[in-house]
Amino acid sequence: MNIIPSRLDEVMIIEPKVFEDSRGFFMESYTQKKFSELGININFTQDNHSLSKQAGVLRGLHYQLAPKAQTKLIRVLNGAIYDVVLDIRRSSPTFGQWQGFILSEYNKRQLLVPKGFAHGFCTLVPDTQVFYKVDEYYSPEHDRGILWSDPALGIDWPLSQAVLSEKDQKHPLFSEAELFD
Repeated sequence: MNIIPSRLDEVMIIEPKVFEDSRGFFMESYTQKKFSELGININFTQDNHSLSKQAGVLRGLHYQLAPKAQTKLIRVLNGAIYDVVLDIRRSSPTFGQWQGFILSEYNKRQLLVPKGFAHGFCTLVPDTQVFYKVDEYYSPEHDRGILWSDPALGIDWPLSQAVLSEKDQKHPLFSEAELFD
């Protein structure tokens, strides 16, 4: 596995070793031992899987507050996404900054999103399936979000029209959201 650091502290791309031949490919997407050797010691407790039927589906920006904050390991099984991570840790030198990443079935990259970051993605092609591991169970009482289109954040989403859930349309602006200290 290869680690590619991002400009946001602790956020990283993980590139698995992929073995390809005329039949297709094989890869280990997660091996606790290999992750530990890379200094990533996370006890994942839940796997989530989403299907977005249309290009332009936008999910986010989501996070959970402590003590139910989640670290996420995200990968795309089918299709492609533009994945955005936003630092919401008030004590961080990159507080309020975001970074975008392309994850696809072709590049097989995974994105590690630590606690203290809001996360969202938009689908770039139809029938995109996203699979991600989390280290804390879903907690409705701690579930929060930030409006994906907040002009103060200036996130450059690669879409002309977002397909949103009712919930994602109603998230507060960054300046009004409950954040991490």
